Amino acid sequence: MDAFKVLEIKKSVYEGNDGRARELRSELKRDGVFLLNLMSSPGSGKTTTVVRTIEALGAEMRIGILEADLDSDVDARTVSRTGARVIQLHSGGMCHLDAEMTRQGLSGLGTEGLDFVILENIGNLICTAEFDTGASRNAMILSVPEGDDKPLKYPAMFAMVDVLLVNKIDAMGFFDFDMEALRERVARLNPDARVIPVSAKTGEGMAEWADWIRTEVKEWRAS
Repeated sequence: MDAFKVLEIKKSVYEGNDGRARELRSELKRDGVFLLNLMSSPGSGKTTTVVRTIEALGAEMRIGILEADLDSDVDARTVSRTGARVIQLHSGGMCHLDAEMTRQGLSGLGTEGLDFVILENIGNLICTAEFDTGASRNAMILSVPEGDDKPLKYPAMFAMVDVLLVNKIDAMGFFDFDMEALRERVARLNPDARVIPVSAKTGEGMAEWADWIRTEVKEWRAS
């Protein structure tokens, strides 16, 4: 018999977080606040996409933004210029947000009077896919320069999202990016995921993205 105890920390951490995420999701549903968890690699265009989203929906939804990062307030400053309610979250070196961190962020932001909150999660394709934040829906951005092979390298991320934005399509001519190959790879992992090509820079595809959000919020409220 071994003289020491083995504790499966990863499993216990995930199970505890999953319970807190379910509680937070129920509370947000009760309060009528739709939370979108937006994930991607660094440099994919998350913040520009957030700004475009506010511009598209700000006249019909009261929007709040949680800007998560390891450090700095660059993104919060950028988003604040839209007039949306925003708070910057520093993770203290953590590569993701979990449900409790998200709850703290929502408390600091203040959800009273808001309909729709975007959590701009910390930029990476590994940790953020493993922790349920309590969001109503999960979205991911893949930029064209990253390549169409990312579903092969980070399957967990692509398997858990409700929608995938393929950003920077205005740069398609400069990269060997196969959109149909990407769609096939995503469909094998997650046949229900919606794939929307966009350019946050030019605005192309953003109307379809805004329509997706409207539809999801409406269905979520009716469920």
